[in-house]
Formats: sequence, structure tokens, C-alpha cells
Amino acid sequence: MKTTVASRRAAGLKAAALPVGALILFLITILIFKGADGIAPLAPVALAVASLTALVVARHYGQIRSRALASGLARSARQVLPAIPMLLCIAALSTTWMLSGVVPTLVDYGLQWLNPRWFPLTVCAISAVVSILTGSSWSTIATIGVSFMGIGELMGFSAGWIAGAVISGAYFGDKISPLSDTTVVAASTCGVDLFRHIRYMLLTSIPAFSIALAVYALAGTLTDTEIASHTSEFLSELHRLYNISPYTLIIPALTLTLILLRINTLITLAISALAGAAGVFIFQNGYPAASLLKDVVLGHTASAENELLSSLLSTGGILGMLPTVMLVICAMIFGGVMMGTGFLGILSNRLGRRLKTRGTIVSATVAGGLSANACTADQYLSIIITGNMFKGLYRKQGLENRLLSRTVEDSVSVTSVLIPWNSCGVTHSAVLGVATTIYFPFCVFNYMSPVMSILMARIANIKMKNYRLNRKKVVISQP
Repeated sequence: MKTTVASRRAAGLKAAALPVGALILFLITILIFKGADGIAPLAPVALAVASLTALVVARHYGQIRSRALASGLARSARQVLPAIPMLLCIAALSTTWMLSGVVPTLVDYGLQWLNPRWFPLTVCAISAVVSILTGSSWSTIATIGVSFMGIGELMGFSAGWIAGAVISGAYFGDKISPLSDTTVVAASTCGVDLFRHIRYMLLTSIPAFSIALAVYALAGTLTDTEIASHTSEFLSELHRLYNISPYTLIIPALTLTLILLRINTLITLAISALAGAAGVFIFQNGYPAASLLKDVVLGHTASAENELLSSLLSTGGILGMLPTVMLVICAMIFGGVMMGTGFLGILSNRLGRRLKTRGTIVSATVAGGLSANACTADQYLSIIITGNMFKGLYRKQGLENRLLSRTVEDSVSVTSVLIPWNSCGVTHSAVLGVATTIYFPFCVFNYMSPVMSILMARIANIKMKNYRLNRKKVVISQP
């Protein structure tokens, strides 16, 4: 009897690892034979194969329970499905903001005012400020992030550098903003006061963000921005195609106001898209209504003489967003299957064993957060799962809840955008028009955050050896 139980435990652990291994192996195969560009179109297939692997293995080991599977799929759907209408609204918003002259106006002003030498640093800083004020990395990236992409490419910066600077700044601001939903979820899941949680996060976030700013400052000084000398050509072309006017900025100002008022994100995006559509008729004279509807649905192809500018001013529309929607659905199914079969719980529980020191526990939490991000493909689920998974261990080892909430944010919230099949990675890749594998190396803040979390814990381990005796009692300080 004991042998049967032990074998089931061993089989459960192997079963839990097989779907993840199948997913990783499939993605590596894509990278080898198709390159980074093959990830986006084939990622849904990889997720489908991983989901099927999980079901087949679970059935083989007798771990399929229809009620549990349905519950896992329902939980995953509740978290992921709301992203689909937001993606469609973002597709409509990007088209209407382009046609109304919002993005061309911002590009025009950016080319005239921004210093190319400090452009990546400026992009990161501005994105951080906007994200702090709005509490939304998604809104920041979908609005000013898109504009920065156009300005930066015309200045001669690679798409990876610009996207990395935008994402780093947006996620830093989102992480430390009290208006951020992920920050609130992390604090509440771990039972920590919101502002106490934010103050404690600054110990790892500020060093990581400082490194990011230094890297972007260096990138600006080392990048050849020769193309910036030809900006007059681009500016004249912009003025030929669009009516460039500061009045078009009323539309993004309205969006910012709605975000600050904490209006529902979907409603904000929908209103912003409608405002952009109205702006087409107000600011760009003589644009036919039938053409607007067609461009929003099918996409808009700009007729600029310069190929780079034409590519910048073209949009994919709602039809161009459908592959992303498919990827989101496949990610939702994979996350639901992993939860419903119990495989995610098995993997999580194994991480918590044999952990005694602060450094190993924090490192395991980071690993658990990254694994949850990869398995569930959703940052909200990952925050909740990781927080609940390690809460008992932190309590048992006498570690503070705020250490757990900080580590969860460092390992989940900011790394979700780095995973190609995660809802954040999928969305931002589609919005910015840059593959996740392309911008990954340039998102300095996002991968330095978990590194700083582990490093801070290791330093604390060394300090914890220096005990202070107070009334003959050992007191351990937890920085």
C-alpha cells in the first residue's frame, strides 16, 4: 500500500513536469527552425500541444476529475477572457488615433523636441511617470508607447530598444503605483497594507530601475542616429498626409482623464477609440465614413513615399488582432488544464520543500512565480497562486508577509510581459508591433527586478548571521 502511494506521488510529479517540458521543447524547436519570428504564429499550436499532453498524461495516471477540470478552466477563463474585448478595443483605438492625427502629431512634436541622444532614457522616464499616475502599464504602452515606437524608429533606434524602454518604465510605474490593480492584488493576497507593500518594494525596484536608466542613457549615446538629420523629410511627409494640430491631443488628454478617474479599463479604451473616430472627421477633413469603418476592421495602409514612414503609419485593425486573440484563448486553456489536473499544485508544492534560509525561500518564490507565469499565462492568477502557495512557508520560517508580497511582485508582475504566450506578452507584443523575443533583452528593469529580489535576500542572509543580544534574547533584524 505504501509503495502504491509513493509511486503515485512520483508519477504525479513526473506528470506535472511533462506538459511544461513539452511546451518548452516545442518553443525551442520553433526557435531553432523558424527563428524568433516563428514564435507568434506557432505559439497557439505549442500551447495546444502542451494542453493535450497534460490531459493525456493526467488520464494515464488517473488524475482527471471532470469537476476539477471544469473549475480550473472556469477560473482561467474569468481572468483571461476580459482581455479579449480590450484587445479588440486597442486595435480600434490604434487605428482611429492614427487616422485622426493623434499619433502623427505626437511623432511630429517628438521629432522636433526630443534629443535623440537621450531618447531611450526619456522614453523610460516618461513611461514610468505616466504609469505611476494612471496605475496601468497596459494603458501607458497602448497610448504613448505606440507614439514613442514611431518617433524612435524614425530617429534610427531599433524596435527592441524602444519597446524595452517603454515596457521598463511602464512596469516600474505600474508596480509602485497605489492605483495599480496588480499591486493591490499582490498586497491583499499576502495580507499586507498597500502602502507598506509599496514602500518595501522600493528597496528592490529603485536599484533595478536605476540600472535600467543607466543602460538606456548609455544606449542613447552609443546608437548612431544619423537618420535624425533627415527628419525634415519625414515631417513634410507627415504634414502632407495629415493635418498636424495640437487640438488632436485633446483625445489622449481625455483618455488620461478617464484613467485618473479610475473608469473601467474597457470603457476607457472604448471611449478613447470612439473619440479617435470622431477626431477623424473633426481634424482630418473629408475622410469618408465607410473608409473609416473598413480601416478599423481590416486595417489601414498608409500611402507615404518613405517605406519606413509608411510602415509606421499603417495599422492592422481588428482583423490583425485576431491571431493575438487566438493565442490568448489557447493560453487560457493551457492554464485551466494545468490547474484542473492539479499539475500546477504539484509543481508548486515541490518548490516549497527543503527550504530553510531566507535566500533559498525567496529564490524559490521567484522560481515559483516565473513557473506560474509560464503555466497559467496570466499575471493575476500567478500572483494569487504564488502568494497562497508560499504564505504558509513564510509564516513557518518567521519571515514577514511584506517580503512575500514584494517577491511576488518582483517575480510575477514585471516578468509576465517577457513570456511570449502570457496575456501580457501577447498583448504588448501585438500593440507595439515587436515580438516578445525581440524586446526581451532590452527590458532591463523587468529582468533585473527578480535578480534584485534574490540579491537582497542573499545580503540579508549574511546580515542575519550578526545577531543582536537584547536581554539575553536573540533578535534577528530583517532588512
